[in-house]
Amino acid sequence: MHELTLKWIEAGEIRTQTLWDKQPSKHPGTVRIGRDPTRCDIVLLHSTVSGLHVEIFYDAQKSYFYLRNLRLSNPSKVDGQILAQGETMLTQGSIICLGQVKLKVIAIDPRFSPTVAVSTPEDDHSESSISQPLRRRISRKPLPTYGLKCPNCQKISNYKLLDFGCPWCGTSLDSAKSVLMSTHGD
Repeated sequence: MHELTLKWIEAGEIRTQTLWDKQPSKHPGTVRIGRDPTRCDIVLLHSTVSGLHVEIFYDAQKSYFYLRNLRLSNPSKVDGQILAQGETMLTQGSIICLGQVKLKVIAIDPRFSPTVAVSTPEDDHSESSISQPLRRRISRKPLPTYGLKCPNCQKISNYKLLDFGCPWCGTSLDSAKSVLMSTHGD
């Protein structure tokens, strides 16, 4: 599983939201952002944000998160560049401007992916695409992680999906039991 974390200020409070590549949403395969709670997964209340402004999705073939603009008349900006149409790749540190609201990509974390290849500092003398703190968290022996066992279908999902529900059957995970997820190599 891949995840991307956004941070922004709304009504004077710092907000963060983590998105997953396969998380349940109102428009499967994407996470939509805008002012309309019936069409958007992340709702921003500022009047300069369109009802349905942008969507973020994960491209598994390219292994990156992308942002797609959905408003020609109120285009988003990414890292200072207007995105009137199409999509652009998001990187850690990207700044997304929707009207007067600025969202920052504070983390892109591939640690849940079984296909992550991480070089060691000795092997990589160039700028690494994986930050030093992330490199330290990824070790040869994975740390145990906890998940939630769906009370309906019994499948186990990441505990961060508590607010979204079971990704397989949609059941609320409020009454799910916390279980130790198996780790590779045990």
